[in-house]
Amino acid sequence: MTQLRIEFWFDFASTYSYLSAMRLDPLARAAGVGVTWRPFLLGPIFAAQGWTTSPFRIYPAKGRYMWRDMTRRTQALGLPLQQPDNLPQNSVLAARVAQLALGTPKGVAFCKSVYGAEFGQGRDIADPVVIRACLEQSGLPCDMIEAAQSDDNKRRLRRSVEEAMARGLFGAPSFTVGDELFWGDDRLEQALDWAVGHA
Repeated sequence: MTQLRIEFWFDFASTYSYLSAMRLDPLARAAGVGVTWRPFLLGPIFAAQGWTTSPFRIYPAKGRYMWRDMTRRTQALGLPLQQPDNLPQNSVLAARVAQLALGTPKGVAFCKSVYGAEFGQGRDIADPVVIRACLEQSGLPCDMIEAAQSDDNKRRLRRSVEEAMARGLFGAPSFTVGDELFWGDDRLEQALDWAVGHA
């Protein structure tokens, strides 16, 4: 029997992806659904839409609402929240390292550690010192940072972005079940239900 699966597409720069990353595993286990974590970058996707930055910066009212909403949501989930100084953060290094980390059993722990550092502590995830601390916290070797800069790994991330665009993704977090797309943290439960109901 093939295990039910969803793909979790996330950008470390995405605030709402923080919520999904921190609550996904127990919900998926309870539903009997496996999860494939898919790091990608929103920057090229936004650029294709003519945006030079996050819509939360382009539309200040939307940004103000987002942070108030994040405050409510993190309080309800019991998660820490500290707004980083520079948003959106440069998530390229974190995404490249995550690709390698997710090839190990400790990859999800690394991703959660990055989100915790960024939105739980307000740290800069473009800083290799922060990523090194996340690797250490997850029990992964720090030389993954250097390995993540290989040409092959860079091409791999570009291919993930191209695949995301080809599949119609336009924001994060997104969840795919086959060709079915669900966008936003508030669609996580629906994506899991779809995976179960359309096996």
